[in-house]
Amino acid sequence: MRRQDKEITDNRIIQEILEKSAICRLGLVDKDEAYIVPTNYAYENGLIYIHSAPAGRKIDLIKRNNRITFEIEYSCEIIRSEIPCNWTTVYRSVMGKGTIFLENDPESKKRGLDLIMLKYGAAMELNYDESLLSRMIILKLRIDSITGKQSGNWQ
Repeated sequence: MRRQDKEITDNRIIQEILEKSAICRLGLVDKDEAYIVPTNYAYENGLIYIHSAPAGRKIDLIKRNNRITFEIEYSCEIIRSEIPCNWTTVYRSVMGKGTIFLENDPESKKRGLDLIMLKYGAAMELNYDESLLSRMIILKLRIDSITGKQSGNWQ
């Protein structure tokens, strides 16, 4: 990392970013161009769970190459200044690389959906209609490497 003064080295902070952020952006490769997809997700024990339709560009690209990058930002605030070039941003984020797997097993789907639903605030008993489960898959992203970065006063 070029700006080592902004690097997050505390694993507890990286875990907090993974657990509390709202959106995970997946970076995939489509021949000679980048393809970025924002997703809802849940994190647990080194794995990111994402629900998905079983078909589409994202799935096609994963089937061709399941090595991906991802980015998650926790908080972002623009700090304005009277001087245009003195504007700044307060943020925390992580970027990483991993391997993503398509999970079609009903129990894996339920586990991933449970994590996602609970993360976003579900307060009801989680029972899934089998016909809905049959029309979706869970993407399971195993994090292989991750770095964190922050700017601003986070004490």
